[in-house]
Amino acid sequence: MSEDKDHALLPELKRQLAEKNMDRREFVRYASLLGMSAGAAYAFAGLSAPSPAQAQTPAKGGTLRLGMRCQDLKSPHTYSWIESANATRQTLDYLSVTGTDNITRPSLCEKWEPSEDLKTWTLRLRKDVKWHNGRQFNADDVVWNLKRVLDSKVGSSTVGLMKDFLLKEVDTGEKDAKGNPKKGTELWDAQAIQKKDDFTVVLNGQTAQIAIPEHLFHYPLMIMDPAENGEFKVGSNGTGAFSMVENEVGRRSVFKARPSYWGGGPYLDTLEIVDLGDEVAAKIAAMASKQVDALYLGEITMLEAMKGLPHVQLYDSVTAYTATARFQPVKPFDDKRVRQAMRWAIDSKQVLQVSHKGLGLPGEHHHVSPVHPEYAKLPPMDRDVAKAKKLLADAGHPNGIDVEIACRPQPDWELIAVQNMVEQWKDAGIRVKINQMPSTQYWEVWTKVPFGFTTWAHRPLGVMSLALAYRTGVPWNESAWSNKEFDALLTQAEATFDVEKRRAIMAKLETILQDDGPIVQPVWRALFTWMDKKVQGFKMHPTGYMFANQWWIKA
Repeated sequence: MSEDKDHALLPELKRQLAEKNMDRREFVRYASLLGMSAGAAYAFAGLSAPSPAQAQTPAKGGTLRLGMRCQDLKSPHTYSWIESANATRQTLDYLSVTGTDNITRPSLCEKWEPSEDLKTWTLRLRKDVKWHNGRQFNADDVVWNLKRVLDSKVGSSTVGLMKDFLLKEVDTGEKDAKGNPKKGTELWDAQAIQKKDDFTVVLNGQTAQIAIPEHLFHYPLMIMDPAENGEFKVGSNGTGAFSMVENEVGRRSVFKARPSYWGGGPYLDTLEIVDLGDEVAAKIAAMASKQVDALYLGEITMLEAMKGLPHVQLYDSVTAYTATARFQPVKPFDDKRVRQAMRWAIDSKQVLQVSHKGLGLPGEHHHVSPVHPEYAKLPPMDRDVAKAKKLLADAGHPNGIDVEIACRPQPDWELIAVQNMVEQWKDAGIRVKINQMPSTQYWEVWTKVPFGFTTWAHRPLGVMSLALAYRTGVPWNESAWSNKEFDALLTQAEATFDVEKRRAIMAKLETILQDDGPIVQPVWRALFTWMDKKVQGFKMHPTGYMFANQWWIKA
């Protein structure tokens, strides 16, 4: 963005940087959201922009085999697994991309121009992109995709990010099991998503919103060919670097390179995703025998064994990846004192040490990480068993409670964390039975179980995690928790540009979650994986996202 077109808020951003109210990386993130190029933002902040992953000219050709679960890929807009998105991302592109440095850059969207009040976002689309079938990519494609993911009937989690910005609540005319009116959402205005010309789309919001470019990279928001009506399959049209030529759920998926990808590369001829299951031993054996060249994510119990493989390299990332033990509002969890007791009875530092060998950070029961720019440090919630017992007694449970938690056996750290929390809860009279179910079975019921342990991927902003998981009535609010004060403050935080003011609002949101919220959050986990040393061009993304068009094989 040229100097004469700088956003009106950039001088304020520069002032905050000069007065040290934000650090240099926060400046780069917010300046890029306002439309400043990432390179210019890095330079102004006095930082070096990340260098390309490859230090030499990429070699072309070859097949790379990635160990990762092969899932049903039929409905990208409703994905709730990173693995699904990692596969389909090779064929379908996004309007923006948040990189390994947590900075969001243009993708299918060439640039964006937010209005001074951050309510209107003009998306300028690339004119050099064609679909695999030769058709020109254009604004009609973007309007169709945005309207589809925001249609409450589709069930996309994107609704949680855009709800107060582009949507309004409406009465569906239906009633739930208790006879209460069912609420739905629809665009707040007929021109909320507006095609201005063939390569310009305007988002006309009803509230200010700073994070629109990052929301456009929410992993289910892939840009699909409208002619395919939201269904992805072998041979599907796309604008990406590869075409999917085979997909067998639970076995393998195969992607063949497309020539002349607009986004750079691909260098590989073929990407083959091999389903190794959930067992750690199978993953170690596959890497040791060179059955696969790379793994999607590593697990704690693999660390020692993988150190003994001289042909593999470890990659890791600082991240806001986590898992939460969350309650739905059913007895005894409908009393906030019980929820509070569950939190006070936990020593997060111990859970981190036992489940993740200390790799990561202890959780603080509010789902905002120290890596998030708007994170507010609250007084620590150190374990207090006596306080937990009193809260239970005050809630009418002087002899404790008996409950059941649903969880997965893999990744292995999750079950270990649950087992450790169960032992700690016993000291407060909280007797928890573990219902261990396969991952595929858990994800079929994750929003339905009264008490479950659910993994949550890294998001670059804390408000994104809160909007997806805790805003009233959104698809991924698995706890069915609702707090009007929280909702109002979250909308206010999303609209607040000043980092210090936003952090003050975040402190209130975090406090509400610690007091009234539906979770016990024990840890922030480290994210890491292994790849054969012949694999080049890979960088560990804090959300575990994979971009195979950047990879190549060293001979």
